Amino acid sequence: MLLPGTLAIVATPIGNLGDFTRRAIDSLNDAAVVACEDTRVTAKLLSAYDIHTPMLAYHEHNAARVRPQLIERLKQGQIVALVSDAGTPLVSDPGYKLVEAAIAENITVTAAPGASALLTALVLSGLPSGRFLFAGFLPPKGPARRTEIRSLSAVPATLIFYEAPQRVAKALADLLAVLGPRPAAVARELTKRFEEVRRGPLDVLAGHYEAVDQPKGEIVILVGPPGSGGDAAELTESDIDKALEIALATHSVREAAALVAAETGLSRRVVYARALKLRSTSDGV
Repeated sequence: MLLPGTLAIVATPIGNLGDFTRRAIDSLNDAAVVACEDTRVTAKLLSAYDIHTPMLAYHEHNAARVRPQLIERLKQGQIVALVSDAGTPLVSDPGYKLVEAAIAENITVTAAPGASALLTALVLSGLPSGRFLFAGFLPPKGPARRTEIRSLSAVPATLIFYEAPQRVAKALADLLAVLGPRPAAVARELTKRFEEVRRGPLDVLAGHYEAVDQPKGEIVILVGPPGSGGDAAELTESDIDKALEIALATHSVREAAALVAAETGLSRRVVYARALKLRSTSDGV
């Protein structure tokens, strides 16, 4: 039983209606209002569990206007439940700003945990799970996307991204260009009827999604950490040069060598010597 004036963060099913937890159902029944991304989506979920709590749309386009209304309800002692269309709120949605505002007003915040696409994908990927970084959505444009990938290239953890179906092939191509053929996975439509997890080196996955029709549904891309899967041993001199050329376009020789060494697991001294040679060749020395 929630106390009056509590903001409850409620995880909703990714795919199957049966994924709702008992605590989530109780929180939704206790609430005076359910704040949700899309009332049409949430209405189906509530109906399946015979929950009749009123809904209020709260999403990135109206958050600034609706957030004060929700805070006022909470200050009046009402219970507010926050849900997303699927999975755990606050992951790539504006929910954290509502939590931030609630905490600033000394409002109690609790959570009914449950489904999470990024954790489900990590478990199914077969990639190292002891340390991981969720980086949200990559930028939609190529140059910005590659810059973002480069900034994450040395992170010693499995990288996890959400991606739009129409950008999967291009995102994989850029991940390959910057990171080399690291082990990776693409998870699609998790827990739904057409769930699919495709695993393999980035070059194989990039080639597959370049050749097939655009995938459908929600996509999670996962990439192993530097040196995982024996990728450093399989790199050719051409692979190293390509990675260095990309890094040298925006970094000094020393910085580029450090990035590529971290990406590949190769000796920094060896990579630095190669970077110096490439820079002198490009400068016409």
